[in-house]
Amino acid sequence: MEKAGKLFLWINLYLALVSGIVAQKNFKLEHVEPMNWWAGMKHHQVEVLMHGENIARFQVESPGLPIVGIIKTENPNYLFVTIETANRNSGKYPIYLKDKNKLVATYDFELKERKYESAQRTSFTSADVIYLLMPDRFANLYPGGDTHPETAEKADHSNPNGRHGGDISGIIEHLDYIKELGATTIWSTPLLEDNEEAYSYHGYAQSNLYKVDPRYGDNYTFQFLVQEAHRKGLKVIKDEVPNHWSSKHWMIKDLPTKTWIHQYPSFTRSSYRTSTQMDPYKSKKDKSASEDGWFDTSMPDINQANPLVLNYLIQNTIWWIEFAELDGLRVDTYSYNDKEAIATWTKKIMEEYPNLNMVGEIWMHDQALISYWQKDSPIGSLDSYNSELPSVMDFTLHDAIMQAFKEPEQGWDKGMVRVYENFVNDFLYRDPNKLLVFMENHDTQRFNEYCPSLADYKLALTLIATTRGIPQIYYGSEIGMKGKKEVGDADIRQDFPGGWGTLDDHNAFFSNGDVSNLRGMKGRTEQEESYFQFTKQLLNWRKNQPVIHSGKMKQFVPENNVYVYFRYNESDSLMIIINNSIKEETIKLNRFDEILSGKSILRDVFTNQDSKLSSALTLPAKTALIYKVFR
Repeated sequence: MEKAGKLFLWINLYLALVSGIVAQKNFKLEHVEPMNWWAGMKHHQVEVLMHGENIARFQVESPGLPIVGIIKTENPNYLFVTIETANRNSGKYPIYLKDKNKLVATYDFELKERKYESAQRTSFTSADVIYLLMPDRFANLYPGGDTHPETAEKADHSNPNGRHGGDISGIIEHLDYIKELGATTIWSTPLLEDNEEAYSYHGYAQSNLYKVDPRYGDNYTFQFLVQEAHRKGLKVIKDEVPNHWSSKHWMIKDLPTKTWIHQYPSFTRSSYRTSTQMDPYKSKKDKSASEDGWFDTSMPDINQANPLVLNYLIQNTIWWIEFAELDGLRVDTYSYNDKEAIATWTKKIMEEYPNLNMVGEIWMHDQALISYWQKDSPIGSLDSYNSELPSVMDFTLHDAIMQAFKEPEQGWDKGMVRVYENFVNDFLYRDPNKLLVFMENHDTQRFNEYCPSLADYKLALTLIATTRGIPQIYYGSEIGMKGKKEVGDADIRQDFPGGWGTLDDHNAFFSNGDVSNLRGMKGRTEQEESYFQFTKQLLNWRKNQPVIHSGKMKQFVPENNVYVYFRYNESDSLMIIINNSIKEETIKLNRFDEILSGKSILRDVFTNQDSKLSSALTLPAKTALIYKVFR
């Protein structure tokens, strides 16, 4: 009888296993997100999205991870399973899906070991210079991956708006170039999958938030990029896009809830009038028109007021920071988001990484409106709003730069006065030193197109490299690259010469004399070299200037289109002079006695030549000068 009982148990176990295997073959677990997590996280309750046909009919069990919540939505293809990871060691923990007592599917959810002091990682600061690049237009190391079977748009290098084939490996190949230039941090426009049928190269219509676009590489290629950058002393910022996804995102095609996105009877574009976010007299309709409208036909607006959506976005961002070992974030279209939700998103990320910096795109043309979105803003406090966002982009300085250097003569509100007045309004910001300062980016006019002389470039670059804040340059500026936004976005996003093998007639990643790397090609042209060498000299000098990184600033009202300001601390004083006049100008130095009193020597920081402080200083036309001031 004992043997018969054991045989009966074995037969039943075999039948159960067979039944489970059959059930597994009939059911496919399509998606699990996040795919894993890490032990020891502050965000220790993880809401795991599980997606598969009619999955909601199954029961969920996990012998190793307590399940503290299960949410079923109106779409039976989803389960949102909250697991508790606190006090659990790294390792794999099975999650079972069962149909009554039959095993349907098993997913081994892994808790990985965190990197040492991951939570305390440092980030980019005003001591850094950010190099912004577009990966599809920067460099192509593996042309064989330009067209991929998993993505709709095929490579077409002849199409200005098409996929050209740049990849992550191309960035890795030229990390030494970025380091030589003097930049310390890389911001790449989005690298995640964008599976739109056309115009997908920009990456802002993301179709999978957990997957690098296969034309760029894969998740581990991205991880390797960050590791290689760190090895060379460079930091990496990820471009986050929480406001909108791609219309081709797998979840948009099978929405978890009807309220996952903002839906309308017909296509409704955002009004882009983000000033409604803080307008004390706004109508609800106007606010919704900006906040809830779609960014474009291919970019449905995500409804972050839905708690499932918001938690999904929070976890996704934390996952990438931890997985890729990121040094910071740039947040796209920050002011278009649900403002309460995006503040929660930001706060949760900062709780996990208290030293992390993230900069938000606040594309507005008024300092008060931009200031509203910075953490602890005196403007935001007027209606009790706090975004928790450490850094914002100084678009008003960008506006001033694009106008001032085209105005050879100063007027009451023209020329260098535009720049001066921009800084006058710094009292509106909680921390002006955390503003991102720039001449241009991937969405704006190319500075070198509208101010085509090297002299103007030197003036503008000197300004953003020596004023308060975090300077950012855009790929190609350092070799004089041009482009007209009126022609189209592709014209301001041209291929970097030298990143495309035999398609290029020269290689601007190297000087013309560096034959060891040119493989028979010519290097930078004489004009490109002039731009590059000035950029390299200025940015590498800036690296070792704490007085620039964190010193105080004092400015003087421009006269005759000459703008003078000082950066100073207890040990150093720098005098920066920007002569935007088209003729030689003379300035009287007693005007600057607040800083120069008791000083006797001016040392040119680039030539190291000293000159005695006299009563006046003659400045060549269109010239930027930086002096160290001595007793």
